[in-house]
Amino acid sequence: MRAVIQRVSEASVTAEGKISGSIKNGLMVLVGITDVDGPEDIAWLSAKIAHMRIFNDEQGVMNVSIKETGGDILLVSQFTLHASTKKGNRPSYSRAGKGDMAIPLYERMIAQLENDLGKKIQTGIFGADMKVALINDGPVTIIIDSKNKE
Repeated sequence: MRAVIQRVSEASVTAEGKISGSIKNGLMVLVGITDVDGPEDIAWLSAKIAHMRIFNDEQGVMNVSIKETGGDILLVSQFTLHASTKKGNRPSYSRAGKGDMAIPLYERMIAQLENDLGKKIQTGIFGADMKVALINDGPVTIIIDSKNKE
């Protein structure tokens, strides 16, 4: 699983002309799922997101997690995070998980994040054509991958 995590002052996702999720201060998380991802990837990634210290403390140092701030999370599935650009100019998405296996993992990721955060999160709609709007705060953008734990 791969995630792009952005600290935001606000974010929303619209599908079919309706807002499916919106938050104020918190994290906008784009998540890409592959066919080799499983429960251990979900547990690791969710814990990282919930405990990553990327919010400012009283001294202005990034030393506080989303869990500690009480902020919100907007989680949106994005298969293009696993694009391969090795050959040619048209990205290949062959590594991205197909709906039949990726949807249950996405739903488990939602449940795990809610458990780790201790409250409900906002989401996009898996597989939908979505419009994402956000104001990146900082800007702070972190990319993490459960198969490449740097």
